[in-house]
Amino acid sequence: MPKYIVTIGLEVHAQLTTQSKMFCACPREFGAEPNTHTCPTCLGLPGALPVLNEAAIEKTILTGMMLGCETPPIVKWDRKNYFYPDMPKNYQITQYDLPLCLGGGVPLYDLAYPKDAQKSIANPGKVVKLTRIHLEEDVAKSTHHDKFTTIDFNRAGTPLMEIVSDPDIDSAEEAFAYLTSLRQILIYGGVSDADMEKGNLRCDVNISLRPEGQQELGSKIELKNLNSMSAVRRAIKYEIERQTDALDRGEKLIQSTRRWDDDRGETTLMRTKEDAHDYRYLPDPDLIPLRTESLVARMRPLVPELPHEKRARFEKDYGCSAYDAGVLASERELAAWYETAVGADTKVPAKKIANWVINDLLGVLNERGLNITECSVQPAALSELVASVESGKISNNQAKEVFAEMFESGKTAAEIIKAKGFEQVSDTGALEAIVDQILAANPEKVAEVKGGNEKAMNWFTGQAMKASQGKANPKIVTEIVRQKVLG
Repeated sequence: MPKYIVTIGLEVHAQLTTQSKMFCACPREFGAEPNTHTCPTCLGLPGALPVLNEAAIEKTILTGMMLGCETPPIVKWDRKNYFYPDMPKNYQITQYDLPLCLGGGVPLYDLAYPKDAQKSIANPGKVVKLTRIHLEEDVAKSTHHDKFTTIDFNRAGTPLMEIVSDPDIDSAEEAFAYLTSLRQILIYGGVSDADMEKGNLRCDVNISLRPEGQQELGSKIELKNLNSMSAVRRAIKYEIERQTDALDRGEKLIQSTRRWDDDRGETTLMRTKEDAHDYRYLPDPDLIPLRTESLVARMRPLVPELPHEKRARFEKDYGCSAYDAGVLASERELAAWYETAVGADTKVPAKKIANWVINDLLGVLNERGLNITECSVQPAALSELVASVESGKISNNQAKEVFAEMFESGKTAAEIIKAKGFEQVSDTGALEAIVDQILAANPEKVAEVKGGNEKAMNWFTGQAMKASQGKANPKIVTEIVRQKVLG
């Protein structure tokens, strides 16, 4: 049975977060009433001329900088000719041979892989190489009903980046990690909302198989209608199995486009694939070539700290473990929330705050389907709670109860601690009196401690906690017992 080499490339379309469309002043808005944000330009009416959206060009260049791309000194726009109901002009304004970004790569973060694959990553630290990023206009949105199709031209003309990878991905798991990592970077840069559910991040997959030892790539099969990252993973796994079975039977695969049916879990043939010459690309006569030098200089200072850079800083500056730093840096809003909490009280160890965020705060948010921006507990409030534990004001178990009420009520830790009477007794005189009584009543336990049984020390602390109804500061009690028994 021959073995096959899997080669995958992704074409990701990301809508940009501009105020207006790519070539006209119509607002870019998701969820508006259908066909209410249109004009002669985005409807392709005769005589209407396009005008470049400077913000869209800037955001594309910024994306390229984040991904290590180069921007050519001169770029231009082209017409890609094809007929389809969602393309009002019967051509799309795009970029062909002089795009805004060339080269670069997407780093695959460990936590970007599916959870069930994170312990068996085949190529840790891999960077998937990019071919190009070009800027174009989106098409209208078609909605297919049982017996008819409706078209909403609000989306037509929306600025759209197409991020094209090299055929550099080896598995469904790497494709999943690529999309997750790329989405994180786009959101960090504020260039795209990158929400697949809203359609502002879409992905086509190119996949081919070839026998081991063959240098030439196999026939490229393109997969469309992939509406989630998990769907991308499932579709690739299915297609690898389908192509493997076909090659094993001696079938010859032809270049084609297939549609993923998520309900049935299979791909079906849509059409044989066109090549670039079928689109009859030609320079757009209404848009002159653009010099990019001043735009590149303007955007360079705006490149943000990226997820992998932030993760490294969290490890170095805050003492976070590699895993904790990866979780905290995985979302821009979560990282900002954590750093605000750390800055609220510089005396509280940043590592302890990280533990509370990951083990407690995120647990509650995930359980309730909320994100960090919807959290009722403010960063300074969590810092105050952790400070109360660190100072010995309350125990860790009490802090868990306080945190639960903080999340429900929005009250501060101090308010809840006072209301519940949780504040621990740290008066050494009062605690010594309690310890003296326990020592006097339990000479056999005293003898155990003197004999080297350190665990018996904890027994005395537990008795003191009971005697004080949980209000004794356990750290101070333990130290008093140690001094009185061992001297």
